[in-house]
Amino acid sequence: MANDLQVLLRVRYAECDAQQVVFNARYADYADLAATEFMRAIVGGYQELLSQGFDTQVVNLNIQWQRSAVFDDVLSLAVRVIKAGTTSYTMQIQISHYESAEPIATVEIVYVMVDTQTFTKVPIPLALKEKLLQGAKGVLVNQAG
Repeated sequence: MANDLQVLLRVRYAECDAQQVVFNARYADYADLAATEFMRAIVGGYQELLSQGFDTQVVNLNIQWQRSAVFDDVLSLAVRVIKAGTTSYTMQIQISHYESAEPIATVEIVYVMVDTQTFTKVPIPLALKEKLLQGAKGVLVNQAG
């Protein structure tokens, strides 16, 4: 995980539910934020992809929880691509408590590369596939304040 992009964020009060833990759907928001920062680090952001006529669509998102996060926790999200095929790639995001390093959740997202005009799947450009697999080693994005 030390070589993955790392995003730090602080749990806000509004992200918690009546049980006083982070509401389950928020983990998908956290994963999306981390995926956005990953793309910013490796290609300059989604706008760069769009300018080349490419976009991504989520076709599968799975979350496995180990424990709950609570208000004011600082979370560490370690991001990497674990598989890149012809038209799709799988991103894994390990969410843990920053101070204790206790695992909180693992998110896996499968993205399909699409053409921005037709929204049909297209092959991932070779240069992008290489960047996806190389990752953003050692990049830290601190949004925890």
